[in-house]
Amino acid sequence: MPEKKELTSHNLVHILSNSISPNILLIGDFMLDKYVWGEVTRISQEAPIPVLKVTSEEIRPGGAGSVANNLAHVGAKVFCYGVIGKDEEGKRLQDNLNSIGVETDGIIQASDRPTTVKVRMMGHLQSAGKGIQQLLRIDYEKVDDIEDEIQDEIIKKIENRIQHVDIILISDMNKGVLSKRILETIIKLGKDNKVPVIVDPRLSDDYTIYKGATAITPNRFETKLATGIEITDDSSMESAGKKLLEESLFEYVIITADKDGIFLYGNDGSSNLIPTVPKDVYDVSGAGDMVLSIFGFVVGSNNSFENAAMIANIASGIEVGKIGAVPVSKSEILSELMGGANPLYTKIKVLDELEEILNNHRGNNERIVFTNGCFDILHIGHIEYLKFSRQQGDVLVIGLNTDRSVREQKGEQRPFVSEDERARLISALEDVSYVILFDELTPERVIKRLKPDVLVKGEDWKEKGVVGREFVESYGGKVILAPFVKDSSTTDIVTRIIERNSNPR
Repeated sequence: MPEKKELTSHNLVHILSNSISPNILLIGDFMLDKYVWGEVTRISQEAPIPVLKVTSEEIRPGGAGSVANNLAHVGAKVFCYGVIGKDEEGKRLQDNLNSIGVETDGIIQASDRPTTVKVRMMGHLQSAGKGIQQLLRIDYEKVDDIEDEIQDEIIKKIENRIQHVDIILISDMNKGVLSKRILETIIKLGKDNKVPVIVDPRLSDDYTIYKGATAITPNRFETKLATGIEITDDSSMESAGKKLLEESLFEYVIITADKDGIFLYGNDGSSNLIPTVPKDVYDVSGAGDMVLSIFGFVVGSNNSFENAAMIANIASGIEVGKIGAVPVSKSEILSELMGGANPLYTKIKVLDELEEILNNHRGNNERIVFTNGCFDILHIGHIEYLKFSRQQGDVLVIGLNTDRSVREQKGEQRPFVSEDERARLISALEDVSYVILFDELTPERVIKRLKPDVLVKGEDWKEKGVVGREFVESYGGKVILAPFVKDSSTTDIVTRIIERNSNPR
């Protein structure tokens, strides 16, 4: 039976908060996902099929692109390798990836094949009170192996990069990029350079094509196909994990078992089933990409596979609550971890959820106040500032800079207190209603989503200009400057500590 191990959510928060930004080499099948959204109000007279009245369209990176998107949103540096067509869809995909900050120099444009595109028709049957459902998917693709010359080019590019990455991720959708030669070369390069290689495999009955990889992440159905073992309980997962590991010399087998959670089997015979946290499931697409992404981020940041499994389980639980393959931010994972540790920390919210909560407050004619800051080393100035802010309305929302955001503003030595601890401290204050972490330099995006009635900043921002002032005032909201408490900043406190330690009595 699997060995049951416990990691507290505090430990996981600490691991995630203090993870470095790993350099991740991602190779696989990059696709463009297109979502066509609309409402179904009638059945066609031409055939017994729903008629979709289109209201909007959206594109997202899919396949390996979805993994890249996930990784970028948790702060990894991603280097992408794959093939797209020399077409408009390929350009849109590459532009999309570049816009999220991932490196795409390793993605080759091929003139003899189209960019893989998946079009999903998403219908909402409003009259019947039905939620959004996928009605149809249309695929444009060519799946034969890429040309030898392109394989040579990709291999050469990876050889030039391999010494500067922390981990290699392979996202195999069986669209022709990951030939036997490419797979063997990548796995050997990983071994020779002591870089872990984690594979999200294709649907296949033969996983020896990944022989020697560090880990593999099949789902329940893929595991059954590859091993012939029906995955029904802990014992069958252990048997399947052992068979895959011994046949292909993996160090770890990671089975994503949907409602049962994530099963981790190691080459030392250890096993651990991390049970899933019950969630409303809206769409399972993207869950496998999320697991690969989080394992890449956590293991690439020099943490254990067990730590990665625990955090990936949380992230994939958040993912299935969204429609389509949508990235989950580090802040969302942290909020979930912190909210589960103590009822008090349920004040820490994610943006979509908080937006809905505030709409309910407005329905009760409650006045929403927003302010933001780093709140690094909580002190009397902060307490007075938050008390003043709370007095301006009924509900006080605090936008809290993440660690990365603080570093960009104040230098690599800051913050002194990590974002999870700062969020916990702020949420413990009676005057604070909700806390939301934001990763940007300014809270402008958050302000535009939450539309507060009152925006509060310290009076020291009078000359510098208050971010969000024009937007809040455009719909009749107010901007109020809070009085400044002298000699009570974090910098003042740290300076006094240094002076006293430098000149002891």
